[in-house]
Amino acid sequence: MTERVPDHRAAAAVRRALVGRHDVTAQPPPAPPPGLRASERALRLGTLAVVALIAALVTGNPWVLALATPPLVLLALALALPAGPRPHAVTAETEVEPRRLFEGERVKVRIAVSHDGEAGRLDPGITLGHGVHLDHLAVGAHHVDLVLTARRWGRWTLGTVDVDVYDEGGLARRTVRADLGEISVFPLPGHAGLTPIPVRLPQRLGEHTAVQRGEGVEVTGVHPYVRGERQRRIHWPATTRRGSLQVHQFAAERAADTVVLLDVLADVVAPVTGASSLDETFRAAAGLVRAYLRTHDRVGVVSVGGTTRWLQPGTGPGYFYRIVESVLEVRKDRTHRAEGLGLLPPPALPEGALVYVMTPLTDQRIFDVLHQVRGRANPMVVVEIPAGEPVVEPGDTEGELALRLWRADRDAMRFALVERGIAVVARRPGESLDLTLAPLLRTRIHGGSR
Repeated sequence: MTERVPDHRAAAAVRRALVGRHDVTAQPPPAPPPGLRASERALRLGTLAVVALIAALVTGNPWVLALATPPLVLLALALALPAGPRPHAVTAETEVEPRRLFEGERVKVRIAVSHDGEAGRLDPGITLGHGVHLDHLAVGAHHVDLVLTARRWGRWTLGTVDVDVYDEGGLARRTVRADLGEISVFPLPGHAGLTPIPVRLPQRLGEHTAVQRGEGVEVTGVHPYVRGERQRRIHWPATTRRGSLQVHQFAAERAADTVVLLDVLADVVAPVTGASSLDETFRAAAGLVRAYLRTHDRVGVVSVGGTTRWLQPGTGPGYFYRIVESVLEVRKDRTHRAEGLGLLPPPALPEGALVYVMTPLTDQRIFDVLHQVRGRANPMVVVEIPAGEPVVEPGDTEGELALRLWRADRDAMRFALVERGIAVVARRPGESLDLTLAPLLRTRIHGGSR
C-alpha cells in the first residue's frame, strides 16, 4: 500500500528536492556512511540529556538533573520494549519509465527497498539533477514512488535518492543509495508541413515534383507523340488544333537529400523573454526533420561547435529519434558544450543535398562553416534563429548608438549571405515554421560553385 507522505515527514525531503543546486556539474552528494547509525530521535533525546547534565555540573544545582530524566527514560523504554531484529542487509532497485521522452512529459520512478529484520519506516532524501522537477512523492512500506517532469530538452542526470531505513523503535537507521541514471529529453518539434526543394534532385523516386520530365502525375505541358508512348496519354484538344498527335508531358517525381546543420557555437539568451537560442534552434530543426521524413526524404544532421557531431542522411519512421539523440550531448546537465570548430566530414554532406543552417548569426565563426558548405556546391538555406535585441534604458544615448551598430552589423551579415547567392529566412518568435519557410516556395533553391 502506498500513501502520500505526511507534510511533517516529507517536508525535508521535498524541500531538498525542490531547492536544487546551482552548480553546473550535477555531481551527487557524498555517499552516506555505511553501517548502523543513530536516528534523529535518538540524537535529540541524547542531546537533551547531555545538556541537562552539563547544566547541573555548571550551576551546581542537583535539581537540574531532573531535566535529564525524561529523555533518558524515553531512550530506556525504546530500548527495553520488545522489537524485532534491526535491518542489516538493505538493498534498493530502481525502475525508471520512460528513459526517452519529450519536453513537458513525466517520468515515473519506483525505488523498491529490500531488507532483513523489522523496519519501522522509510525516509527518502532526494537530490535531483538539472532539467527535471519533482511533482509527486509517495512512500510505502517497501518502496518510494516519484513523479518527475522533464522541463527542457537535453541529456539529464536524474539524481540520487538516499533512503533511510529505520528500525521499529526509531532509534537507529541504515541508509541505501539509489542512483536514478540518465534520461534523454527530446525537443518539441515545431509545426512544419512545407518541404522546399533545390533545383536538382537525386535520381531517386520520391514525392517531390522535379523540373525534369518523367513518369509523375503532374502535367507540365504537351509534346509531339513519339513511338512507344502510351496512347491513353494523347491530348486530343491539342492534337485536333495542331493536326498531329500530341501527348501529355509529366514532371518527374524525386526524393530529396536534406541535411540540417546546427550552430551550437553559443547559447544566446534573449534579454527580455529569456528564450534560449539553442532551444529555438533544436525545436525548429526537429520540426524540419520530421516534415522531410514524412515525405520519405533522406535527412541527416550536423552540429558544429566543440566536437563536430553528424549523422549520415537516412529515412524511416525511427530515424527522427536517431537524429535527435545524436546531438543531445550538446546539452548535458545544464552544461552547454561548445568550444572549437572542426572541418565538416565529406560523408555528412552528400553531393546535391539541400543544407539548412540553423544559426542565430552571433558568432563570426559560422561563416567559415558556410564557406565550407558553399565550396561543395550544395544548395543552402540559412534560417536565422531569433536571439533577442540588447535592452537599452530610456535616455541612454550611448546604448542607443550601440544598438544601432548592432543592428547594422546583423544587416551586413545578412546582405553578405544574400550577395553570395545564399537564401536567408528569419524565424520570428511564436511564428510557425511554415511561415518561415514560405518565401522559399517562390523560387527553386540553387547550389553554389566549386
